Amino acid sequence: MDTLSQLKNELQEEYHTTRKFFEAYPEGKNDFAPHEKSMKLMPLATHIGEVFGWADTMLKTSDLDFATTDYQPKKLSTKEDLLKVLDENYNASNAALGNANENDLNETWALKNNGEEMAKWSKYGSIRHSLNQITHHRAQLGVYYRLNDIPLPGSYGPSADNPGF
Repeated sequence: MDTLSQLKNELQEEYHTTRKFFEAYPEGKNDFAPHEKSMKLMPLATHIGEVFGWADTMLKTSDLDFATTDYQPKKLSTKEDLLKVLDENYNASNAALGNANENDLNETWALKNNGEEMAKWSKYGSIRHSLNQITHHRAQLGVYYRLNDIPLPGSYGPSADNPGF
């Protein structure tokens, strides 16, 4: 089985779908949140764009320790910024998958906080998890759009607003 090409294909499909969602991003709604405990619209969309870079990170590292990294989520403000981050991160992960070999997917990757392991997967499992995160958060974005009467593009089929794929 050629797992890497399957992951690349899935990443590409999720990229094209997410790009349609980002192209529909509503300027002037960055601070919208459906509930006080919900992320605001722009940070949610930014997070989705950043997740596209996770496969690159996961293939090049063995873990991410939140206490010892200087990582901070990007603070974006425009649709153009979102599209740029999405494209950059997709291209980085796509290239990393293209440069990897099947054995790389068997190595472990972990999320840590000050050395304490919070979650651990094979690199394959961690990349699958990131693809699931994209789908999950894009569905949230779709709810935000719906609540703001923004037509939804199709995802895995037509939407009520877009009868085509």
